[in-house]
Amino acid sequence: MKRFTGKVAVITGAGSGIGRALALELSRRGARLALSDVDADRAEATAKQAGAAARSYRLDVSDRAAVLAHAEEVAGDFGEVNLVVNNAGVALGATVEEMSWEDYDWLMGINLGGVVNGTKAFLPHVIASGDGHIVNISSVFGFIGVPTQSAYNAAKFAVRGFTESLRQEMLIAGHPVGVSCVHPGGIKTNIVRDSRNAGGEDPEQAAAGFEKIARTSPEKAALTIVRGIERRSARILIGPDAYVLDAIPRVLGAAYQRPAAMLARLGLKQMGGH
Repeated sequence: MKRFTGKVAVITGAGSGIGRALALELSRRGARLALSDVDADRAEATAKQAGAAARSYRLDVSDRAAVLAHAEEVAGDFGEVNLVVNNAGVALGATVEEMSWEDYDWLMGINLGGVVNGTKAFLPHVIASGDGHIVNISSVFGFIGVPTQSAYNAAKFAVRGFTESLRQEMLIAGHPVGVSCVHPGGIKTNIVRDSRNAGGEDPEQAAAGFEKIARTSPEKAALTIVRGIERRSARILIGPDAYVLDAIPRVLGAAYQRPAAMLARLGLKQMGGH
């Protein structure tokens, strides 16, 4: 997809962060936008910023029936769908021992289920458009495992595998659909502030720590994603930390896990944890 003028772009989790920045970037490039978020007010605020070519929707991406209905509604409202960005995501900080089944299911339902639901629901429309692209948001935690992030890791590794498989299927079938998997590093968004901290860590303390290491703005992330779509990139890495964390398991293999655990333990001690 070389040009976005007149193209219909669907973005989930568009109420803040990368989703909102991406909506505004695509709006500047002339795209028509279907913007959803579980928080209807946030989605509406983004649509107002994006201009007259944008419409907002309330959507829980973990609700498969709702996503299927949303795909038909958007196709009816706009006439076609060219670009789908499965961006909605949540975070959860907890060890495997302390994490509840409910918390695990909640995260997997959104971070993995939302990607699968959005891809499956919109794929026929994207294929039919004749010039389509699907973008699924994974993470640098789709490259390496991190203590207290087992659920998040599981989802983001799965998104990576799902998306890479989908890309190959589109190539084999000869469908006019590009497929990209996005691996953001630390992005200055609200994901940590809005996360569930089942391990008992103070959310504000966790957010403050994250903000110290998050070096990339949502606007920079959005621009990187748009350029990746233009190039039909299979993998889109965002931020210098993404390149570092992509390289670590390539160089060290499974040996990266011991020093990573030691660093994590040191960080917990510094914050007064165990």
